[in-house]
Amino acid sequence: MTTDQPLQSTVFLVDDDRKIRTTLSRALAKRGFNVRTFENAADFLDAYDAAEPGCLVLDYGLPEMNGLELQTVLSSKQIIIPIIFISGHGGIPESVQAIKAGAIDFLEKPFRQHVLVDCITAAFATDMAARKKQVVYQSARQNFASLTAREKEIANFMMANPSNTASKEIGRELNISPRTVDHHRARILAKMNIKSVAELIDLSITVADRTD
Repeated sequence: MTTDQPLQSTVFLVDDDRKIRTTLSRALAKRGFNVRTFENAADFLDAYDAAEPGCLVLDYGLPEMNGLELQTVLSSKQIIIPIIFISGHGGIPESVQAIKAGAIDFLEKPFRQHVLVDCITAAFATDMAARKKQVVYQSARQNFASLTAREKEIANFMMANPSNTASKEIGRELNISPRTVDHHRARILAKMNIKSVAELIDLSITVADRTD
């Protein structure tokens, strides 16, 4: 078994009703999902590793710490896991608040299992896209940190002026020769592991979106 295999996405099910936990976990397992169940928010927080891909199927009406409160705690810890709320008594205000805070959906019990499955499938896709974006972001940050001060200056200029990246224009702005700009540009692209200034611009947008 190799250690670089991607982790299987997991459905983290948090519900204080044991019968619901048992019924849903068995039904989802039969559909091929990997499921871990928790009775309350505290148990989930103690056990969850943010490196594990998946989604959270979360009962709104949990004791002590309800679903919305857990969502807030996760957000404060900058843990971004797609959340699907399930509730037997949550109303429109609660569902609106949950969705505004980033939840995938808010399902009222009883719900059809295929609806939950569709939500989980969408949540898994959202989670994997976010994780891929995080890898790009971290790689870009590390690569940018490897640039020299002058290379950062030129890269920042190009990212801030995407329609004005000609060597002559950059050289005039920074008071260096176009040939020197060309030399630094080549090193910037090599260190950033990209092939064009257009890719540098796209990368800067990705990083900006991640830090907003």
